[in-house]
Amino acid sequence: MAMFNSFRLTRSKFAAIGFRCLWTSRALLTDQFESDNRKAEPQQSHEENDEEYEKYIKIKILGASLKFVPDMGWSKQTISAGAESIGYPGVIHGLFPNGSAALVGYFYSMCNRELNEILEREALTIKADFSSPQKAPEQQVRDAIETRLRMVIPYKKTWPQAMAIMSLSPNVPTALANLLTLVDDICYYTGDRSVDINWYTRRMILASIYKATELYMLQDTSEDHKETWLFLERRLQDILQIQTMLSSSIKPDEVLNRIRETAFAVFITARNILGLR
Repeated sequence: MAMFNSFRLTRSKFAAIGFRCLWTSRALLTDQFESDNRKAEPQQSHEENDEEYEKYIKIKILGASLKFVPDMGWSKQTISAGAESIGYPGVIHGLFPNGSAALVGYFYSMCNRELNEILEREALTIKADFSSPQKAPEQQVRDAIETRLRMVIPYKKTWPQAMAIMSLSPNVPTALANLLTLVDDICYYTGDRSVDINWYTRRMILASIYKATELYMLQDTSEDHKETWLFLERRLQDILQIQTMLSSSIKPDEVLNRIRETAFAVFITARNILGLR
């Protein structure tokens, strides 16, 4: 159960972890926990066994490969270039049986951890200084999504390829777990500590909004992606309306219909932009 230790920050967060185990991939969360621990491995490599050292080498190669992605895409050739740039033979890409999916998954989880650290720092700053201005929850969500999406912009030209790779059936569990871990972190750090059934509903809606905005960004040519951030704000207004419905006397069936409409709109957008059948 070591993978849960890093999440036991508060009693309220521990209560939500039971839900998160069902919501996200346990394997993915374990990988992320181990990746965080590997930060100290260069200083103790003499104590590592072969398997641990191999994992460390893989992380180094994937990290070095990212700078080649804008020109070479998400491919084994990119991994080979990354390996060669830090002194390993290009054929070492054979360490990655999942090929390009390993590179996409690494990038996604790395960005998730970076956003998590940003949100945690902001939360600690507010906790340490109550006089510091505090954003409204909806503004926190908006800023968190924008921050996360801006991490994709340097790879925007090749990002449709990454999305297509992760839509292949063997990669879907990892892609879904990464997305849901992302929205769970955003919800948590913006004050959602609930453990009821609405816990799932809010995260499902936020996941839909994130993906819709990501897809919109791919075809946005406005300066600094201004139109994308306006699109995001409109979608967050939608979520506020759904939240009002959830807290009102409206029948659950009507709420679910609204959620289904949102999810279907995301599917149609994805199909149109990526040319999927």
